[in-house]
Amino acid sequence: MRVLKTLGAVALAQLLAGHTLANCTPHALRLAVIPIKSVEDMTRDHQPLLARLGKAAGVPVELVVSGSYESVVDAIVSGGADIARLGPASYILAHRRDRRIEPFATFTLSGGTYTPAGNHYQALLLTRSGGPASTGALRGTRVALSDPASTSGSLVPSVEFAALVGTPLPSYFSSLVYAGNHDKAMEALLEGRVDAAFVASEQADAYLASHSVDPKRLQVLWRSEPIYYDPYVFSASLCPALKKKLRKAMLEDPKALASFVASQEATGLVPVGHKDYAGLEKMMEASLQP
Repeated sequence: MRVLKTLGAVALAQLLAGHTLANCTPHALRLAVIPIKSVEDMTRDHQPLLARLGKAAGVPVELVVSGSYESVVDAIVSGGADIARLGPASYILAHRRDRRIEPFATFTLSGGTYTPAGNHYQALLLTRSGGPASTGALRGTRVALSDPASTSGSLVPSVEFAALVGTPLPSYFSSLVYAGNHDKAMEALLEGRVDAAFVASEQADAYLASHSVDPKRLQVLWRSEPIYYDPYVFSASLCPALKKKLRKAMLEDPKALASFVASQEATGLVPVGHKDYAGLEKMMEASLQP
């Protein structure tokens, strides 16, 4: 009987070892990303990153440009994606659902019209020049947001701006328009379809640059506290050895991903951990208190 138990234990150990090995040698990997730009732009921009990660892992890496922030959260939690770029708040939402999801890299940003150089950005409330010139003047107007799970385009304004004006956003504005991403929110504002827009400062910088928009056409009526930038995260299904290879591929040779980093209006990639989003996590937890 003791021999049978020993043999059974060995068989179980071999089975578990085989499962671990399988997780370290997938047939392919999927990188899901939040919808920051058009699908065409994001697909083109990510080719250098896909190639480098694929070489490190020894398998093809497929890019999945999701239609919403929530769908990226669902993908990384369910195992439908192996790696994901999430917004800071989206990461907190994903981490709540699976504590094993691990942030490992983020960008350092180049300075722009609205964003200082570094690894932080802010949520902005923008209006057109000549439009409402104070937050009080925006009461009862139309405002664009990007996505319900966007950090700067929804969640932070819902807490910080609402606290400033003492009123929830749906009560303060006559209508909230979810544009889908920051570029579309900027377009809605510049085309006069809304009176104001909550957007990420670095995405506003990128939009002005890529569309040759004069910053004088816009004015900033509100800025949030600094927010740590978007994390790349591992799903719970990846084994430690594979994570190590992918982390090294993204972080240890800056020149190898220079073109990709430049396409993101950034200056580099740096390590990041859960502790860097602890302040945002506390704010989000407080916002859910009755």
